[in-house]
Amino acid sequence: MQLAARILGVASATVLLVTGISEALASDKARLEALANGEHRAAGAAERNRYRHPVGTLDFFGLEPDMTVVELSPGGGWYTEIIAPYVAGAGRYVAAGFDLGSANDRARASAERFKAKLDALPHLYGDDYAMVPMTPGDDWVEPGTADMVLTFRSIHGWMGRGTAETVFADAYRALKPGGILGVVEHRARANAPLDPEARSGYVPESHAIALAEAAGFTLAGKSEINANPKDPADWEGGVWTLPPTLRHGDENREKYLAIGESDRFTLKFVKPE
Repeated sequence: MQLAARILGVASATVLLVTGISEALASDKARLEALANGEHRAAGAAERNRYRHPVGTLDFFGLEPDMTVVELSPGGGWYTEIIAPYVAGAGRYVAAGFDLGSANDRARASAERFKAKLDALPHLYGDDYAMVPMTPGDDWVEPGTADMVLTFRSIHGWMGRGTAETVFADAYRALKPGGILGVVEHRARANAPLDPEARSGYVPESHAIALAEAAGFTLAGKSEINANPKDPADWEGGVWTLPPTLRHGDENREKYLAIGESDRFTLKFVKPE
């Protein structure tokens, strides 16, 4: 009878533990959903959720609230609006790609706008975020301290500047052993020849994997959450033919809107322990 009671007690504790974990995971996902659709988002940003699937994408990467997360080339902060407040307090957000001291007026103005965006909502973003330049070969954070590095649709730009290999090596150096590199990029057709400069904006999935593995990463998973089979990925004007850029203005606008944003691969890599 005592043995049965002990077994029952262990079983009950296990159920409670599993239930607690499940509730915590559900709560974290609910927070991501709320942030992805929050009123703090820039005008029109939440409307792009149907193309970019931020909650599912970040869940696939394994984002957790206590992580130190480095986002590469955040641009206007589309993903920042979700990630930075999610990790504020328990973790830390680092935006790599901004230089407040840049001698280039345009680059400095971009950095100032980004900082103003975050500083305008301190209750969301906190004051522990960081903005760092993204000079190839330099450290964004102290080596081996980041839990996650994320890049959204930026590899083609690095290829065009000839820095892709260096950036992947920088990401590897920044991460802790076991740290995660999450990648989303416009996907070139499977039979398309490699353009070393990625002038169309599309990148072969196999090339992105090769870049990461050459830096030392191990491929941990693929997701088709950001796939779009309606995109033939062969536009004369490149990926910018499609929304949100709509390079051709009103010409065939409805056609491009019906296709939606580009076909994209979503890859998760791990730095070996």
